[in-house]
Amino acid sequence: MSHARTGSLRGMGKLVITEFITLDGTIEDPGGAEGLPYGGFAFKFDQGEDGARFKLDELMAADAQLLGRVTYEGFAKAWPAMNDNPFGEKFNAMPKHVVTSTLDDLEWNNSHVVRGDLAAEINLMVFPFLAGRGKKLFPQGGPPLSFELAETAQAGETVTMILRRRKD
Repeated sequence: MSHARTGSLRGMGKLVITEFITLDGTIEDPGGAEGLPYGGFAFKFDQGEDGARFKLDELMAADAQLLGRVTYEGFAKAWPAMNDNPFGEKFNAMPKHVVTSTLDDLEWNNSHVVRGDLAAEINLMVFPFLAGRGKKLFPQGGPPLSFELAETAQAGETVTMILRRRKD
């Protein structure tokens, strides 16, 4: 069991946030594990070899993962048993920083609780799907934020976009 330590990501280098997101901004239940009516949108579209390569390259270039509580809980049930390939080996061994206000002790290897303000760079994999409802990456009523488009690429039926927060 890895005992969680609470902290922030300051001083840990560049923060990159990756999200699977629909055209209307929904980020909730991309894999369908939560059983929501619009869930599973990430599996409705072919990401092609470019999409698989993008995710593998992204993981291999990362020093740590940033996860929300719900994603952490789902991943912590599945990934510890998946050490039979380079993706699984790296994913299980690397530090995992979990943004949560409800969890204190995290059992998945090398997992740590993070609380506080985040967000410098956002990496979106956009699926051509309108969920019509669900949790949004940027909820209504939040503060205005400016980003600049750093990169785009097509990955099968999806689009990847890298946005950097502007220093307005």
